[in-house]
Amino acid sequence: MTVLVLGGAGYIGSHAVDQLIHQGYEVAVIDNLLTGHQAALHPKATFYKGDIRDKEFVRFVFAKETIEGVIHFAASSLVGESVEKPLKYFNNNVSGTEIVLEVMREFSVKHIVFSSTAATYGEPEENPITENTPTNPKNPYGESKLMMEKMMRWCDEAYGIKFVALRYFNVAGAKADASIGEDHNPETHLVPIILEVALGQRKQLAIFGDDYNTEDGTCVRDYVHVEDLIAAHILALEYLKAGNKSDVFNLGSNSGYSVRQMLEAARQVTNKEIPAEVAPRRAGDPATLVAASDKAKTILGWQPQYTNIKEIIETAWKWQVNHPYGYQEKGDAKDD
Repeated sequence: MTVLVLGGAGYIGSHAVDQLIHQGYEVAVIDNLLTGHQAALHPKATFYKGDIRDKEFVRFVFAKETIEGVIHFAASSLVGESVEKPLKYFNNNVSGTEIVLEVMREFSVKHIVFSSTAATYGEPEENPITENTPTNPKNPYGESKLMMEKMMRWCDEAYGIKFVALRYFNVAGAKADASIGEDHNPETHLVPIILEVALGQRKQLAIFGDDYNTEDGTCVRDYVHVEDLIAAHILALEYLKAGNKSDVFNLGSNSGYSVRQMLEAARQVTNKEIPAEVAPRRAGDPATLVAASDKAKTILGWQPQYTNIKEIIETAWKWQVNHPYGYQEKGDAKDD
């Protein structure tokens, strides 16, 4: 029996494939390589290059593999781009998931774990955010993920397809041995951007606003190590296999770090100056976003191993020092 990982050549997906194989699962991967890297894939994974919106292709993979469950990372995920190109996000995220669910129904595959987002909550008035916090997305990315959750809920009711949606904010870090890590083009995530400055690949870090209602005036966010995040996905799959009901779980640290705190932690880890300057606020950036994950700890038995932000940054730094150009050699074009 095989676990099918959608988007398994991406940053988070490749860590999922790696952990699943190390835990003894057979793993098949679907990825179109638009943002993923084939070099990130574990050699024991069976790789199918293609798009989840191609129903005949997805059906071909399901016919070839004996699939017991699906873990879904194949979604567009840039908030700013989603505002500029909303139809791209509804097409890829919502329509793509519809195809996957149709084929799951056809092949009687009953379990799917889905990488959702705490962006489904929008700009909540309470922190930490719990699963009972009202959902009110503020951008097409968050809206598309909430639509995917709702679609799965109705498919559970109609067809008995059980799902777990995992909502989280910021993922960071890399595998401890630095064999796989984060490589986006362009890079939009805070930790790798800070480390690119430390490596001399950027001149300085832009801090978008220092007048927020936080302790040091910069935005506060929640960070989860990628390996801990994947551990939760595998626990969620095992939870479904044990016959449990569909559910939604937050994954977070229950505490946040400001941009300046992240910068200072990176300076300590790298022993580099890391220049930074304050830039104007970005539209739509809430002051504080922190997720509570008590429910995941209680029901799934999730216990994050990385609880210190410097430990998370250390793994990311080791990856970037060993792979300053990501999965490509200097001068090679990035996958696009």
